[in-house]
Amino acid sequence: MRIKTSGKRALGGLGMAAIAVIYTVPRAGSDSSPVSDAVARMLPVSVTRPLDTVDAAAGWDLANIDNPRVDSWVRRFQESAPMRRTLSIWLNRMTKYETMISKKLDEREMPQDLIFLAMIESGFNPRAKSPAAAGGLWQFISETGRRYGLKISRKIDERNQPAKATDAALSYLSDLYDRFGSWYLAAAAYNTGENRVGRIMRETTGSERGTDRDYYAIAHRLPKETRDYVPKMIAAARIAKNPQAYGFDI
Repeated sequence: MRIKTSGKRALGGLGMAAIAVIYTVPRAGSDSSPVSDAVARMLPVSVTRPLDTVDAAAGWDLANIDNPRVDSWVRRFQESAPMRRTLSIWLNRMTKYETMISKKLDEREMPQDLIFLAMIESGFNPRAKSPAAAGGLWQFISETGRRYGLKISRKIDERNQPAKATDAALSYLSDLYDRFGSWYLAAAAYNTGENRVGRIMRETTGSERGTDRDYYAIAHRLPKETRDYVPKMIAAARIAKNPQAYGFDI
């Protein structure tokens, strides 16, 4: 396993099924203290909380930041019968595309956890279409798809070709990360548009570039879908990394 300690973090070639889960004691105040493996094995899952920062040893290479919106999405995936069925379908479909996406992420030294962005975008349905006319595994609108090299016409729509769409999506996400300096902000921009996120960041923090926590600092100014976008992605990732702990029999 190769772990990047700076820049665009990656878990080199690590499949999601092989990821180990490490927990922390519930926070006192704003800090979160890692628990040793021996202690963690003695703690019931229900009283443990995931790490609050990027922790490659725990199988995370995106920041796993606690937030009430994340907790709310975890509960919704667990307790709503339709959403529970939907997430189960997504988790099963992920196995079909996981190796391809993981390899492409690794080649670019990008976080493996970005696979969960595709999960919440399309549920790993390469022919998914949205009411806004976005399409494919990564839900490109036509203009952005063409900007990143996808052929889109009446005869051909490369948004529906998983490998080509993944190449385009990772190029777009990489550009967004370079602009904003944060994968959370890059994800928000992917959902709602980079110019909107850039404007809100400048007005709120004085700079377009920021940290993952700045996502929550500007969330109240983002459209509702985007306010829930990263929390939904992190909630799905938490469950996918240890589905049995959350009551999913995958």
